[in-house]
This record gives sequence, structure tokens and C-alpha cells, in this order.
Amino acid sequence: MSGYNVSTSEKDPMAFAVAIQSLFNGRSNAAGSVTLASGTDTSTVVPAPNCSSQCAVFLFPKTAAAAAELGAGTCYISAVGKQQFTITHSAGGATRSFFYVCIG
Repeated sequence: MSGYNVSTSEKDPMAFAVAIQSLFNGRSNAAGSVTLASGTDTSTVVPAPNCSSQCAVFLFPKTAAAAAELGAGTCYISAVGKQQFTITHSAGGATRSFFYVCIG
């Protein structure tokens, strides 16, 4: 889900109104989706342009395999940094896709 971005040099009040309406309606550039790496990889780095080290990242399962991975306790956010975060998870398995939101 993406939100409307207003430049710091914007002069048109209507542009600000549209951005505020978008936020009010739940639009944000802080959300996305990710599919975990397969094979022998046990971590997946997710590019997230609005992410910083002070952010909290929340995962929501998109597939049954993703729900099982979370339920097993083998999937967690292991690092959060500038414009990215890392998910540590089990190797291989079925396609595990998540929605995420990065807040902070």
C-alpha cells in the first residue's frame, strides 16, 4: 500500500490535503510484502525505503506456510537498519510470504 508523497518544497495546499486524506484512509509507504528466501538461506534482507534503526517491524502471514513459520517461532526480525530490515527464518520449505509494516 503506498501513500501520497509531498515534497518539502510543495506550495500547493491541495497536495497537502491529498496526502493527509491518504493517511486518514490508511495509505502509507511504510507497508509492503516479502517472500522468504528458499534453499539453504536462513535470512532474508528486505529493502524498506522508510525504515530506520529506530523502527519496529511487524510481520503478518500471507500464506499458510508463513503462519506455520511464525507459529513455530523460527521466524523473527533479527536486524533493523537504514532502509532495510532482516528476517531470520528456517531454511527451505514451502513458499512463505508475509505482509509487513515498518513503524517508527
